[in-house]
Amino acid sequence: MKLPDLADLLALRGASRSLQLRARGAARALLLGSHRGAHRGRGLEFEEVRPYAAGDDVRSIDWRVTARRGRVHTKLFREERERPVWLLVDLQPAMFFGSRRQMKSAVAVRASALLAWIAIAGGDRVGAVIGNGSHTRCLPPRTREAGVLPILTELLALQPRSPAMPVENNLRETLGQLRPLVHPGSLVLALSDFAEASSTDHSLWSALAAHAECRLFWITDRLEREGLPDGRFRAGLPRRLLVLDGVASRPSWVAAWQEREARVAGLCQGLRLELTHLDTGVAVETAMQPSLRRKSYAA
Repeated sequence: MKLPDLADLLALRGASRSLQLRARGAARALLLGSHRGAHRGRGLEFEEVRPYAAGDDVRSIDWRVTARRGRVHTKLFREERERPVWLLVDLQPAMFFGSRRQMKSAVAVRASALLAWIAIAGGDRVGAVIGNGSHTRCLPPRTREAGVLPILTELLALQPRSPAMPVENNLRETLGQLRPLVHPGSLVLALSDFAEASSTDHSLWSALAAHAECRLFWITDRLEREGLPDGRFRAGLPRRLLVLDGVASRPSWVAAWQEREARVAGLCQGLRLELTHLDTGVAVETAMQPSLRRKSYAA
């Protein structure tokens, strides 16, 4: 299975044009200043220079352009009302697993890139906290390509490249680094397989969800949901070789999956978190269409 590269992640920008991140409630979004205002004024972000028109603020005249073109021009600004969007990305070694199309880690990398492109297309600032068990990278929210490109670079650098033993509490520790960085009105998008028991601990998420909107993207694989088919299989782990019987292992395998499923469902129901399923057998652009396509959102 091919690991994502920079060309793959840049190409996802095209897919982002038909998708959109919406605030959960229009009233809440307005109060928190979740989007940039459509009106123009003396805001924080420069937008364009155009010929001066009657009624324009003389303080906004661009004298350099005026002198160069021989006609009075004025600067226009767009008032900043964007929200910070944070990506919380779990890239621990155990995510290097997949029986269809792509690894779970590859889904996390591609989905994170797509969400980053969607965020800046909507006028938001995007940042990320990415953990792979041995390193954690914190990238503060920024606008436009200046926000996305460093995230893509770190996603590619931190993605696992070979099988390894799971790192205990990776997502818990990554979330701990994110929590003090998140301000009220932020949107947190968490991407993980939520395999570790602590990753769905209500205490980890409740303080964050109290003042920020959180959405979970649950990355799974068909094999871990259904177990091995009939027969005997060899599973290679670092310094270990296991021989598994499909029929004999299936009950405990399915029971472990059901326990994880119950934990994730309980977390989302208890804290009213939006949940999106991402499967290794489905392209992320396709998997995200139902919940993020523009026409599904009311104004």
